[in-house]
Amino acid sequence: MNARAINFQDQARHQHGSPVSSTTGAVPRRFNLVTSISGGRQNQSVRSLRALAQEKAQHGDRNGAIAILTTLIELNPTSAADYNNRGLIYFQNGQKEQAIADYNTALELDPNLDSVYNNRANYYASLGQLAEAIADYEMTLDLNPGNVRAWINQGITFRDLGLYDLALENFDLVLRLGQLQGNIYAERGRTHHLHGDWNCAIADYQNALAVLAPFGSAGRLRLQVENWMNQLLKPISA
Repeated sequence: MNARAINFQDQARHQHGSPVSSTTGAVPRRFNLVTSISGGRQNQSVRSLRALAQEKAQHGDRNGAIAILTTLIELNPTSAADYNNRGLIYFQNGQKEQAIADYNTALELDPNLDSVYNNRANYYASLGQLAEAIADYEMTLDLNPGNVRAWINQGITFRDLGLYDLALENFDLVLRLGQLQGNIYAERGRTHHLHGDWNCAIADYQNALAVLAPFGSAGRLRLQVENWMNQLLKPISA
């Protein structure tokens, strides 16, 4: 089973933040997390607090991030974005019951917030409930066909189910959107690798390494891709 990562979503709907991830033997799935809404001095304060929560989460202070998001929820109990954000930080923190409760509350408040379906799908995938995960990824993409992370996540889940052709269709399609290309090459390469198409796998791994930066979450992904490539090439060099 693949590890799952997170993203803050930039707006209340249909935006995508940068990933906060840890790779433990596989490329993580991506979450969406909200950092801002539009308008007014009060909203500027909200944006600042969300940005501070994101910063704390990125630096490992998840309890601090949860405390800030709880304050935002107390100030605005109808904020689906903040329930979504707190849910994914709970998820990162291993508090899965609190995470799913917050995701469900967010969807009750705003059933059209695509990022929450993506995050909840990752929760289901982490439990091995892959059919439920696929259904939520589908809902994400119905609401926002441009949600690149959901396309990638759904492709990973198809691969977990052994549905390699469907996974490759996802990766081929989302590659055309021009975002997160290093991640997509890595995931498509891994799919070719597991499907037995080693030439395509090596080509995608090389493309991923050409795109991914050698630091941060991209650096961790580079190391994973290098490990996969070494697994593939070891029988040849032995």
